[in-house]
Amino acid sequence: QVQLVESGGGLVQTGGSLRLSCAASGRTVSRYAMGWFRQAPGKEREFVAVISWNSGTTYSADSVKGRFTISRDNAKNTAYLQMNSLKPEDTAVYHCAASNVYYSTPDRTANAYAYWGQGTQVTVAS
Repeated sequence: QVQLVESGGGLVQTGGSLRLSCAASGRTVSRYAMGWFRQAPGKEREFVAVISWNSGTTYSADSVKGRFTISRDNAKNTAYLQMNSLKPEDTAVYHCAASNVYYSTPDRTANAYAYWGQGTQVTVAS
């Protein structure tokens, strides 16, 4: 079983930056695709960014392209989301997710991921 714990969220002003971390434990996630999804109050969970097991492929939502960067460090069993130029509409709970299929192509849909963290709150003040 894999446990995922997010950290790094908080309150930031418009235009600011945050770096989210997702630490995995229980077993290595180095062979699994990982992703970040977010959910704002009253809205459905939405795709933010995903990354392949070897960092060779990444996808980002159009709304965050050029501002957010997903990365991972397999030696640390950790994924990251660097968020720059934050906007109030980025306010949400950010969840980390991991696949349970070895070497799978990263998927933009939430139901492709078996493991989920509890989330970390990101609030961007205007």
